[in-house]
Amino acid sequence: MRSFLILLLLVVIGFSGYLVFGKDTIQVQNDQQKDVELGDAKASAGSDEKFNYLVRQTSNGCGLQRQTVFNYPDSQRIQGSCCNKMDHHAYQEQIEALKKYKDISIIPSDPYDISAAYAKQLYKYLEEIELTSDQQTIYNEAMKMSDEGGPCCCKCWHWDAYEGLAKKLIVDYGWNSEQIAKLWDFSDACGGAGHEHG
Repeated sequence: MRSFLILLLLVVIGFSGYLVFGKDTIQVQNDQQKDVELGDAKASAGSDEKFNYLVRQTSNGCGLQRQTVFNYPDSQRIQGSCCNKMDHHAYQEQIEALKKYKDISIIPSDPYDISAAYAKQLYKYLEEIELTSDQQTIYNEAMKMSDEGGPCCCKCWHWDAYEGLAKKLIVDYGWNSEQIAKLWDFSDACGGAGHEHG
């Protein structure tokens, strides 16, 4: 009888422990899963949390033009894709490919999340840098080589910003047409499942 009572007491204690601690553990796990699903604006580029946040953002778009971005406060973020819904696998491969340029501070590490201040700086390169005929040839060849036929799939703010970035890289870094085309492909912000391997 005593053994039965001890066993019963252990079962009661165990069940009570589950009610007190088990539910909390399950709730924490559920909360963490919910955080991943909803995303996190401050998560690292390429993470599931960052993707789940960016895929819901609509501040990027084909109709967004350079002059509108110039009127934004510097802190404004341009986020999400401009044409097609972002693809998780493609996004992660783009971010991974862009890591090879991490030592070149003017190259954005996440084309789906750029500050207006960053875009404005790239626009300055577009407006202020004049290419020589040889440099223009490099740029023109890059246009033919890139998947989108230029810096973006549409002539939006992103096209102008990455045209400026290309000019800067050609003039100050000595980049060739193949390097520019690859960067444009890795930095595509059009969305969709097409992707580039670094």
